[in-house]
Amino acid sequence: MTRIALGLSYLGSAYDGWQSQPSGRTVQDHLQKAISAFLDHPCPNVACAGRTDAGVHGLMQVVHFDTKITRPMASWVRGTNRYLPSDIAVQWAQEVPAAFHARAQARSRRYAYVLLESAVRPSIEAHRVGWIFRPLNLQAMQQAAQYLTGTHDFTSFRAAQCQAPSPIKTLAPIVIQRHGPYWRFDFEADAFLHHMIRNMMGCLIMIGQGSRPPQWMAEVRDARSREEAAPTFSPNGLYFLGPRYDPHWELPERTPAFDWLPS
Repeated sequence: MTRIALGLSYLGSAYDGWQSQPSGRTVQDHLQKAISAFLDHPCPNVACAGRTDAGVHGLMQVVHFDTKITRPMASWVRGTNRYLPSDIAVQWAQEVPAAFHARAQARSRRYAYVLLESAVRPSIEAHRVGWIFRPLNLQAMQQAAQYLTGTHDFTSFRAAQCQAPSPIKTLAPIVIQRHGPYWRFDFEADAFLHHMIRNMMGCLIMIGQGSRPPQWMAEVRDARSREEAAPTFSPNGLYFLGPRYDPHWELPERTPAFDWLPS
């Protein structure tokens, strides 16, 4: 058996998230069908680095699967893409040791949220950015974000249906930048809870718009109650940037789509 790792990007607007569902309208369902069609052989379930929700996009999702069929790495890319929808594309393929696991070997996961601040709703960026029409205060959001840095119990930012065994995660400093009317928020952690980033975004936006003071973020964090946090923000502007692995696996850390986001 050969273990193959793939890096793929996708626009999540048309899909019910990553994980396979009876509807068949997920990124995993489409990928496995495409691999099966390329091989003319049933594809086993692929394991991914991080599941994404409905409407969330992926710039470099990493997956792996085992197969007895041998193909050149370039053929895995071109052959699989032939059977994928236009908004999902395999970016690279690489043979990896049997010890590699897309999820278990990930040291951290990275996300970016792109937000449009404008009096007018998005048009060409529809479903690709979050949107607000009230101005944001950068300093207030940066101060609030500091209360999330480090190892904490993130129960207040956890969806009720979250299946993670522990709410304790370690979050790197959140980077917040503005590029004209667009804001970019970068998150990196060892792992994320279900809806964790979207719930933190809801709080950051309330603070940025002056509805709450920056120290409110610490109160929400320490309450360990989802009821204390802001409503879950839109998935539209959320992008999974992919996992980080130890260098010895020699896997890519980015795809061309990284240069498409404001940076």
